[in-house]
Amino acid sequence: MSERLQPGDRAPAFTLPDADGNEVSLSDHQGRKVIVYFYPAALTPGCTKQACDFTDNLELLAGAGYDVIGISPDKPEKLAKFRETESLKVTLLADPDKKVLDAYGAFGEKKNYGRTYMGVIRSTIVVDEEGKVERALYNVRATGHVAKIIKDLGI
Repeated sequence: MSERLQPGDRAPAFTLPDADGNEVSLSDHQGRKVIVYFYPAALTPGCTKQACDFTDNLELLAGAGYDVIGISPDKPEKLAKFRETESLKVTLLADPDKKVLDAYGAFGEKKNYGRTYMGVIRSTIVVDEEGKVERALYNVRATGHVAKIIKDLGI
């Protein structure tokens, strides 16, 4: 498990396939702020709620200069189904090797019902226009999280 990111850190560069198999890089968003959020699995209740919240607030976030990217260990085919099923408008990227999840400190030990296991830590990293971490939020809740980000960012 890698270290968690801190404000001021350089956001780790990445290039991952989107739901259509096209490569998307963090550097594609240079000059804009980016909200990169990590979630455990497409088509699950909590992750669906979170992705729908981001989609519902996408215009507001984009208007304030933020792009939104969701990353999970799912394969592009599952992300495409997730996007179609839920009418999602956020960019969804596939990280089946968990290299980016690990680089961002969003993969590690979790505890659930007394059981310890390795998994995706629901996290949100806000990256500024220069590619530096503005905010690093770990172990966030799926429900209400987007509203909290909007409030915290003063949008």
